[in-house]
Amino acid sequence: MNLYKILKIVAAVLSLLGIIFLVMIISKGDEAIKSAAIDGDTAIIDPMAWVTYIIFALTIAFVVFFVVKNLFTNTSSLKSTLIGIGAFLVVLIISYALSNGSDASKYMYDGLPATETASHMVGAGLISFYILMAAAAASMLFFGIKKIGK
Repeated sequence: MNLYKILKIVAAVLSLLGIIFLVMIISKGDEAIKSAAIDGDTAIIDPMAWVTYIIFALTIAFVVFFVVKNLFTNTSSLKSTLIGIGAFLVVLIISYALSNGSDASKYMYDGLPATETASHMVGAGLISFYILMAAAAASMLFFGIKKIGK
């Protein structure tokens, strides 16, 4: 049995389970679900959630597997991927170096003051977002002008 047939069977089983659990949820009704949720009982929707988790995990696993497989079978794509990852890491390092966490005590999180490290990381995230946003805008502008010039 090849992989395609196995995946087709798994997809059919998960689809059938999803339909069965959906019918069970609909047959219970909104009021039963709301009252159970208020009491902290999630047994009505748990099976559907587990089907969703399984589908999500399988999707992520297959995407990661085929991306890694393609990277190692196509060395030119591996080189360009590593260049992209390296450029992203450079942006993160620059962002971390530019951010500061010195004024962290004035920020509160759940009633507790933020730590200097947390403030430093948030600042680095914001700066990296700004750098990447500016790079994307510049790239779109550059290639738009280049396309008009042709």
